[in-house]
Amino acid sequence: MSTHHSVDSSEMAFKIAGSMGLKKGLGQARPVLLEPIMKMEVIVPDGYIGDVIGDMNSRRGKVLGVEPQAGSQSIVVQVPMAEVLRYAPELRSMTSDRGLFTTEFSHYEEVPSHLTAKVLAARNEEDS
Repeated sequence: MSTHHSVDSSEMAFKIAGSMGLKKGLGQARPVLLEPIMKMEVIVPDGYIGDVIGDMNSRRGKVLGVEPQAGSQSIVVQVPMAEVLRYAPELRSMTSDRGLFTTEFSHYEEVPSHLTAKVLAARNEEDS
């Protein structure tokens, strides 16, 4: 419960002042939007490596390395989580159901500015 003097202030005045202070502070701080980055290991038969690396590049992925295994290749990549939420059926389709992957959280990175603008525009539409 807030405390105020009934002659000098009101609860609404405090709410407005707080809102204005937050907006001014955020404007001066220049916050950035972060997204989770996942570390993935994708194991595919030799014939599919080009398709999988190309697909990862289109998903804003960074290939960290490729290691041969018996008749297959292990591709280690970092990719934004938003880009691989429905990756399992896409990998199955791309590799005739012969590819598999593991994923784990790696770190956060700043969202590219062109995508930040899209996210903020969609958020503003929701608020309207």
